[in-house]
Amino acid sequence: MIEKLQSHYGFTTMPFGRSLAPGMLHRHASHAEAVARIGWCVAERALGVITAEVGAGKTVAARAALAGLDSSRHTIIYLGNPAVGGRGLYGGIVTALGGVPRFHKAALIPQTADLLAAEDHERGRTVVLILDEAHLLTAEQLEELRLLTNADMDSHSPFACLLIGQPTLRRRIKLGTFAALDQRIALRYAMTGMSAQETAGYVAHHLALAGRSDTLFSDDALALIHQVARGLPRAVNNLAVQALVAAYAASKAIVDESSTRAAVAEVTAE
Repeated sequence: MIEKLQSHYGFTTMPFGRSLAPGMLHRHASHAEAVARIGWCVAERALGVITAEVGAGKTVAARAALAGLDSSRHTIIYLGNPAVGGRGLYGGIVTALGGVPRFHKAALIPQTADLLAAEDHERGRTVVLILDEAHLLTAEQLEELRLLTNADMDSHSPFACLLIGQPTLRRRIKLGTFAALDQRIALRYAMTGMSAQETAGYVAHHLALAGRSDTLFSDDALALIHQVARGLPRAVNNLAVQALVAAYAASKAIVDESSTRAAVAEVTAE
């Protein structure tokens, strides 16, 4: 099926895939802004919060920003599973820095701080800690994070930290319980969906990567995809692929509005 569809439309590869190199990503306004702000956060060794709805491209923007860093001067630690508890947060950092986490938490906390400081002072490398799905972090973990940033944050921080999550993350941090952590956040950015024009450019970009630089989606089809997906890249990907399948099944050379409506019905069906 996939091979026949590719042949039908003259694709060299299936468009709208997720495994793109950072340099091949489409940079719409919100994505570019997020990348720039993340770069600033790393340079300043600050604590930052990037939020957006599901599928808006938060992790993609972080990946693009980190790809531009000098690997000889930065150590990137990516923790994508918040369900590890407070001890797991420290343990993940220690393990990533080549240490063996100490058993007792009272010893694990200073071990983590020492390794972060050593990476900076002894190796001249800035640790960039990325906590993905951060809206799922527990109150305990958020407090552990505050303690971790507490030591030298007011003078010289040995690492940069980025919390990436859904909009509920910002609202949680604003609660009085986390006032101390809230005050330490130097960067806040809420990513938005693409505009209609950006959605059309996004689709064209992915089609060009797959070998089609001509018009393949009608204007009505693009408008419908944008409307239903609300400009969120992941939703645009899903609808565009399903619209291609529907158009192929109907032996159409162009993805029109009727094919896109069939895709919408398929994707939104319960």
